[in-house]
Amino acid sequence: RLEKGEIDILIGTHKLLNAQFKFKDLGLLIIDEEQRFGVAMKEKLRTIKTNVDTLTLTATPIPRTLQFSLMGARDLVVINTPPPNRQPITTQVHTFDADLMKEAIDYEIGRNGQVFIIHNRVDTLYHMKEIVSNMCPNVTIAVGHGQMKPAELEQIMMDFIYGEIDVFIATTIIESGIDIPNANTMIINDAQNFGLSALHQLRGRVGRTNRKAYCYLFTPPSGYVSANAAKRLKAIEDFSDLGVGLQIAMQDLDIRGAGNILGAEQSGFISDIGYETYYKILNEAMTELKGEHIEQEQDDDTIPDNILYISDCQIDTEYEAHIPDSYVSNMNEKMRLYRTIDSATSFDQLDLLQESLVDRFGTLPEAVINFINIVKIRKLALELGFEKVILKNGYFIVHFVLNPKSAYYGSKVFENIMKYISEMEDNYKFKIKGDINLLSIAQVNNTATAFSVIEKMSQYVKS
Repeated sequence: RLEKGEIDILIGTHKLLNAQFKFKDLGLLIIDEEQRFGVAMKEKLRTIKTNVDTLTLTATPIPRTLQFSLMGARDLVVINTPPPNRQPITTQVHTFDADLMKEAIDYEIGRNGQVFIIHNRVDTLYHMKEIVSNMCPNVTIAVGHGQMKPAELEQIMMDFIYGEIDVFIATTIIESGIDIPNANTMIINDAQNFGLSALHQLRGRVGRTNRKAYCYLFTPPSGYVSANAAKRLKAIEDFSDLGVGLQIAMQDLDIRGAGNILGAEQSGFISDIGYETYYKILNEAMTELKGEHIEQEQDDDTIPDNILYISDCQIDTEYEAHIPDSYVSNMNEKMRLYRTIDSATSFDQLDLLQESLVDRFGTLPEAVINFINIVKIRKLALELGFEKVILKNGYFIVHFVLNPKSAYYGSKVFENIMKYISEMEDNYKFKIKGDINLLSIAQVNNTATAFSVIEKMSQYVKS
């Protein structure tokens, strides 16, 4: 019937990816809970039909899907408005603590609520039940996992829904589709083994009413937790407000990388080159494929011709350059400020942003002043053809375009820079080290002086 076009809408699991399903004219594909589909599955979806409108729904888009949206290959729609009366879920990370677990269970049972305990090892689920039973002898406990008979698991779930079970110890089978308003405390054991998306989805099983909800993430001592796992736990703890799925997905993208967006490999190399550079490379490729012309915004602070010689400038400095927690404590706001400052197209915009920061948060700390100065330095360095800038030990060192065959070395920009160097004092030294042409300037002891130095050079080149 499907092949003949007699079925208009077909709803199913990933079984629909089986080759036996043949569509007469597939026009729209809707994927719900997209984060539960592996890359190989989604690649197989593409083989159903070359060009099919696709709508994916998820609270936490996986890195590759999010990357498609960020680079403009897909449209992104964000619903930030939570249901009425919904409250944020208080999230805490702790090393495994039996006393805290007992306290959390007793508190939830004391207010006539129910508790989820996530323990993702089937072979030790019943051992966890024994531990909880010994701690809290007066509570009703049940265990659930995917290897149970469907009828048995269904009965346990129905008992939990009707309040006949106080504590439900389960694997990640409850990750989506479970809506039990009376369950408002969750304890996740060995949380370091879960992905960021999975943690967010699991946490979303509680707090589904107007009652305050709690999520406890238990881990081994810090020495047994990998660096990436620690980043995931920090992100899930920091982003506990309502509607933070996109921010969590951004953190996941930063930690895991976007992978090969045109193939089946999931892990990528984003951490090696940095998200910003990776995004620029993708954006340039997308623009080229679309046949669009990259137009640079022009204002008094830009040199339209030089920007073509290099695409990025690396800054290496010993000076603190960031927005401290003591100045802006809200992580979401801090991320927004970083993006706004970095995307400013002129110094006038940066000056206005600086005034706005003072007005909202008070006097700028040295670290924020350094950050803004470095953003300005980087913009001028891009115009002047400096691929790398080093600010250390009282020296301001710049590396010119690394490609020796670049048209940059025959340009008016390079010619004017060399003239400027020849007119300056002895603390300006042009050097050639191997394949690198560099300029070393002494007696530059802070970011303000560094900005002044490169600004004067830029003004000379423009004149």
